[in-house]
Amino acid sequence: MAPRISLALAIHNHQPVGNFGWVFAQVYDEAYLPMLEALERHRGVRLSLHYTGPLLEWLAAERPAFLERLGALVRGDQVELLGGGLYEPILASLPEHDRIDQLARMAARLEGITGRRPKGAWLAERVWEPDLPTSLVSAGYQWTILDDQHFRAAAIPEANLWGAYTTEDQGQLLSVFGTEQGLRYRIPFGTVESVIDYLRDHATEGGERVGMMGDDGEKFGAWPTTHAHCWGDGRWVDRFFEALEANASWLSTVTPSEWLEREPPIGRVYVPTSSYMEMGEWALPADETVVFHGLLHEAIERHKPDARWLRGGFWRNFQVKYREVNDLHKQMLRASGKVAAMPDGPARAAALDHLHRGQSNDCYWHGLFGGIYISHMRLATLEHLIAAEDAADAVLGTLREARLADLDMDGRPEVYLAERGQVVTVKPNEGAGIGAWDVRAARHALAAVLRRRPEAYHETLRAHDAKAARPAADTGAGGAPASIHDIVMTKEARLSDHLHYDDHERRSALVRFLDPGATPEQYATAREREVGDFRDGEFTVDHLAPGQVSLSREGDVLGQPVGLSKTIRLGGGRLDPELIAELELHHRGTEPVEARLGLEFGIHLLGGGGNPSAWYDLRGERTAHDGSGTARGVDAIGFGNDWVAVAVTARPEPAADAWWSPIETVSNSESGFERVYQGSALLLSWPVRLEPGAARRFAVRLKVAVARDRDAEERAARA
Repeated sequence: MAPRISLALAIHNHQPVGNFGWVFAQVYDEAYLPMLEALERHRGVRLSLHYTGPLLEWLAAERPAFLERLGALVRGDQVELLGGGLYEPILASLPEHDRIDQLARMAARLEGITGRRPKGAWLAERVWEPDLPTSLVSAGYQWTILDDQHFRAAAIPEANLWGAYTTEDQGQLLSVFGTEQGLRYRIPFGTVESVIDYLRDHATEGGERVGMMGDDGEKFGAWPTTHAHCWGDGRWVDRFFEALEANASWLSTVTPSEWLEREPPIGRVYVPTSSYMEMGEWALPADETVVFHGLLHEAIERHKPDARWLRGGFWRNFQVKYREVNDLHKQMLRASGKVAAMPDGPARAAALDHLHRGQSNDCYWHGLFGGIYISHMRLATLEHLIAAEDAADAVLGTLREARLADLDMDGRPEVYLAERGQVVTVKPNEGAGIGAWDVRAARHALAAVLRRRPEAYHETLRAHDAKAARPAADTGAGGAPASIHDIVMTKEARLSDHLHYDDHERRSALVRFLDPGATPEQYATAREREVGDFRDGEFTVDHLAPGQVSLSREGDVLGQPVGLSKTIRLGGGRLDPELIAELELHHRGTEPVEARLGLEFGIHLLGGGGNPSAWYDLRGERTAHDGSGTARGVDAIGFGNDWVAVAVTARPEPAADAWWSPIETVSNSESGFERVYQGSALLLSWPVRLEPGAARRFAVRLKVAVARDRDAEERAARA
């Protein structure tokens, strides 16, 4: 009997919560629709497809005929749809009840489209932890797909990946396929002939092997340079499907469920915590990433056996690497606990939907794709978490709270202040800074800025700028596109000149003592000199009551002892919340102190790209919120976003100098290196000279005007 083999293709299509509608439409035209049309042209090709919840919702609203055509392919047994978490969460990061809810909701959604409940689940970013079989099986799933990296970590050689394995947790049995590395590297970046030859080389007379290739659908047309290769003059996908049909006598295409019905597993495996190779690299600290990257690629190039054991970091370490990721994750857990405590009913169902949307994985990590750096999606994720917590608080009677709790789970208590119009958290042991300032009615996280940090890929950018002659993209050998991981593109020249790094976390209401000669330009580029120890120092909570916390610190300014008390007060109602930060200084030393005292605020108002909806307002004149400016003797400065329906007026007492500048990071994505607006830094400051024994008081009052209550609008729509 001639050698035979099977091929199981699994194509994962994802658009995240909060992405722009034009992005959905563009990728639909470039990748999703062409693949569907190719399958309709090639009825002999069978495979599995995965569409995440946000993408399914967009398709239902904007391209309903696509789902009808997809359903026909499923009912004709040409396509098997994969389930998973509805809004593509990292399942390992969720409480068990949320895991199962997300998995079950996705299964029900697919059953409603096709009449068939999915048997297989796609794991977001292939983040695996050993307890996941219990969650997956409890939600009705039978199998999932991991990477070759997972199996290497479980001591399974690459040569043994041509089939499924079983694993279990607490007696719950799950089948797991491993994506075969050779197929993943060749599809669609190698020649069609190389893929067919590779499969022929691995065929056996018994035909007991299946090659699994599970990867992103966007690489079939939406990644840079791939559209022409896959669908244009290159016609890669059609030529590949033609080759599969032409070789059907020995090469069959199957769905994973069909394979499991007819073939026994290869054996049993227990996979340790892992993800794909690049994710392990990205999870490391930046300096460790540089070292790891060099070691890994040297081992790969020299075909050293060490490569199989180099795994990088652990996905959960993104919560260590980025304070903002940890704060986001813990806010999600807090909202989850509150929603779980709500009684069943329409209010809980609406809150649960917001919670699940706020669990979409993209802003809980950072790498080449997605990540916490995508500013508008970070705000969209927080928007849903704010909505979920607001709805739960209204039902549970916890709209107004003041408590000490370990909110970020670092073993130190934080201050949680909640009022009808806002939620504020304060970090006493790091400058008593405001880590979150959430406006409930607008569902907007005003303080959700991101610190500028070194990233390993910044060294790539510096090297690129130093050469200054590299082409925009290397098309690779033989006309095939280069891997997305190897392309270096920039959206503007000399981007490395914009690499500035903050030496402190970007919280708000931080007390700054700057050198008297500090300039706005130094402040904007993180080169100002701090002459006190209050910005990052530990404060003591002296008094906590509803709507108010008072903290104090005995510190140092220019070598002189200074006592400082800080009080944060909340007031106003749901549509007009107010936040007041008050300072009282006492000079306890023997020599005069001369410095620039400031209160620093990090404000996010979706102002990137000169967004005309986002603005600063000084004396009736508006300027872009992502711009820079200075003014002396300011008694009021406004800022807001008309689309978000939020306007804030900050009133310093006494009148202060105002410096403002954008907080911009330089990050990398599939479309290249670019500057990304992460918020705006506003420093309200006073040149001060403190004589021994002197006491001074300062304050900033921030009044918010909210033009719409989104919860009220939703409730009216449901009524």
